[in-house]
Order: sequence, then structure tokens, then C-alpha cells
Amino acid sequence: MRKQIAAANWKMNLSISEAETLLDQLMATDHHIAANQEAIYAVPAIYIPLATQKLAGRQNIYVAAQNCHSKSSGAYTGEISATMYASLGVKHIVLGHSERREYFNESDAFLAEKTDAVLAAASTPIFCCGEPLAIREAGNQNSYVETQLKNSLFHLTAEQITKVVIAYEPIWAIGTGKTASSEQAQEIHAYIRSVFATKYGQAIADQISILYGGSVKAANAKEIFSQPDVDGGLVGGASLIATEFAAIINALK
Repeated sequence: MRKQIAAANWKMNLSISEAETLLDQLMATDHHIAANQEAIYAVPAIYIPLATQKLAGRQNIYVAAQNCHSKSSGAYTGEISATMYASLGVKHIVLGHSERREYFNESDAFLAEKTDAVLAAASTPIFCCGEPLAIREAGNQNSYVETQLKNSLFHLTAEQITKVVIAYEPIWAIGTGKTASSEQAQEIHAYIRSVFATKYGQAIADQISILYGGSVKAANAKEIFSQPDVDGGLVGGASLIATEFAAIINALK
């Protein structure tokens, strides 16, 4: 059975006191995480020690980084490597979020290097892909996303690709309040799985968790997650509200 995952992306939000309060609220809310499920909290880098402390000892709950550098060490002032995160016990790293691609000009080739770095640190890449509105309106979303995946991930072995989590995020739905319908989400998630099946075989493709991201909230999570190829969500704004994110966790299959 594929892992069902609710991943929170706090982005660049909250003071240290607000972060501590939110973590305390999250742990106090009523949510259940089954054996095949995970809750992952991608917090700002400086809050990782706090989050690690607050979440320690909890079953299937993990702290993630929102980004990393492609090198393990070196003269890269201000950067943090996957190896450094691993030394803190952080084993999940978000890569290729559309905001990183747009604002920091991260290319598919650079993300391939980052993916290699995360895997080399024995960690799990949460690899983001997704199309802008113009591509969706032109009906070219499948080929656009396929190119992202091929350019960044298709150099990996079958064993390595099963260690990657995919997060499909239609850029036009991130933070806009717009959400792909459950049918739209299923359609492209199924296509993404077929892309991996063509390269690695259906058995391998069926092991890869594919998350949906884009204005996921408590009100729509259950319907979206009910689709057969949707294995959870990467959640932005709603993850900053404890009761909302707890409900999203409870909406997992």
C-alpha cells in the first residue's frame, strides 16, 4: 500500500513564538495517523530544532526542510545542505516548489542535482511539479509536467525513484483559492503515474506517492484525497491553522 501523506508547507511565515504555539496546537488537536499514513511539517529552517523537539517520539510524524543546496558542503554562504539537515534528523526535503523555480530560477537540471544530493543523504525528496495557468488553458499540462519529471528524475534507478515523493501543484491554484476539481486532480495524477510506469514499469509506479497541492483545505481534502491516484496533499495556507490541518490529516485514505 502506498503511503498516504499530509505535508504542511509553512513557507516563510510565523515568528518563533507563533511557530511554537502552532506546534503545540497541532499536537493537541484530534487527529489520527494510521500505519500507512504520514504527517510531514516543512518548517522554516531556523525552526527545525524547535519542531524536532516538539514532535519527537510521535509515530509517523516528521519534520521536513523546504529546500537545500545541491552540494554537501563548501563555500556556499547562506546555504544549507541535505547532509546538514540529515545530521539534525531531518529526512524529508521539499524540492522544486514553483516559488523556488520562479523566484530563484531553479532549473530542471539544478533540481536533478538537488535530488541526487537528498538521496545521497539517505533522505526523501518531495519533488514538486506543476503547470502555470497559460499551459493549463492551452491543454498542455500533461506534456509540461512530463518534461519536468523526465528532466529532473529520469536519471534515477528504479530503486531510487521509489524513494521520491511527487507533489503535483498546479501553479494557478497555489494561494489563489482556486482548486483543481477532484476529477482534474485524478486525471493528471494518473497521467504522472503512467509516465513513471512507461519508464520504470507499473509495479514501480504504483509504489510512488503522488500528492496534490493547490489551495487544499479541510472543506475539499476528503474529496480530492478519495481519488485513486491522489495520495495526500502538500498544504500551504491551511497548514498554518491547527484545526484545518488536523482535518486534512484525518481526510487521508
